Amino acid sequence: MVRRLLVTDDALIIRELIKDAAIGAGWEIAGEASNGQEAIDLYLQVRPDAVTLDLVMPYYDGLHALRGILDADPDAQVIVVSALEQKTVLKEAFKIGAADFIVKPFEKDHLVATLDAIVPESSQVGS
Repeated sequence: MVRRLLVTDDALIIRELIKDAAIGAGWEIAGEASNGQEAIDLYLQVRPDAVTLDLVMPYYDGLHALRGILDADPDAQVIVVSALEQKTVLKEAFKIGAADFIVKPFEKDHLVATLDAIVPESSQVGS
């Protein structure tokens, strides 16, 4: 069974970079969102194996999305992918329950390794 990823970022170019890296590593893109509320709504619809999540987005930010996703599914695997390097926000994301954090700009190999670490191929949903 293919691992499925929900990509969340307000910047189309970043979503495309994440999707390209994930697809190249054998992931399926379950959906993409451009703000925190879209991420929550899509998560509930598609139930992906993992989520990449920007912190700074319009309307509802990544912390809002992280709380909403983890409230709905405490086992959700969410990787924060953000240029924001403020320690207090990052600490808050981990306190809420983020699985990992990647700083933009990122290397595709690092993103893929992080995704593979939180959802190994052998632990896919339904496997």
